[in-house]
Amino acid sequence: MTPIELRRKTLFTLLGWAVALLLSFPLLWMVLTSFKSEAAAIARVPHLFFHPTLESFRVVQEQSNYLRFAWNSIVVSLGSTLLALLFAIPSAYTMAFSPTRRTRGTLLWMLSTKMMPSVGVLVPIYLIFRDTGLLDTRTGLLVVDAVGNLPIVIWMLYTFFKEVPREVLEAGRMDGAGPVREIYNLLLPLSLPGIVSTSLLATILAWNEAFWSLTLTAAKAAPLTAFIASFSSPQGLFYAKLSAASTMAIAPILVLGWVSQRQLVRGLTFGAVK
Repeated sequence: MTPIELRRKTLFTLLGWAVALLLSFPLLWMVLTSFKSEAAAIARVPHLFFHPTLESFRVVQEQSNYLRFAWNSIVVSLGSTLLALLFAIPSAYTMAFSPTRRTRGTLLWMLSTKMMPSVGVLVPIYLIFRDTGLLDTRTGLLVVDAVGNLPIVIWMLYTFFKEVPREVLEAGRMDGAGPVREIYNLLLPLSLPGIVSTSLLATILAWNEAFWSLTLTAAKAAPLTAFIASFSSPQGLFYAKLSAASTMAIAPILVLGWVSQRQLVRGLTFGAVK
């Protein structure tokens, strides 16, 4: 490696670390604040060095049942992901291998629905949930998250399915495989990295969803996003406790992302190299 190439590599490495630090700084600062006392958390001059304490975590756990909120988040995020995949896999299969003139327009239309603010459909969805008894239920929140993530899930699966050679499916048809066996025995195993990455992304989006969680739930089905919001009270913002609640809420999904990062990257780059 020449000196110029070495300097260029060092420069890009430093730039990458700088960008990573800039993007992760709010998260790191939130975690640090969660270990501070309330006095240190609201100090005019930020305390970079302080005596760490678990008092905020203890108070948060005493005031709210963290495990109940966490269980609701797990059920809703995983359930909405499975429900979205149930509808997205056959839809993406049809669009990828039996396209029509309207397929591209349909995909663009589905994706455009994500550009509409959620508050635009708040009233009709709230009234439907009220009349069907789905308010403050995990089932209702699960359905809303699944429908909200469905366009992205279909788009991702469509791109992954397009990378599967048609010859493989045609060989299966010649052996007498119907659409169900074709999907289950051929398409899903060949597209497994893409399906896994899509599932992880849908789970993360459902876990972090806040608008519908705060609007459609109250006590029984409230997930961790509502758990965080409960520490913003009329008495004021308790920054240390709010940071502790936020740290407890994001910890499971951060661990999931860290453990599955290799599968996520592999899935997102699936089919990129021929």
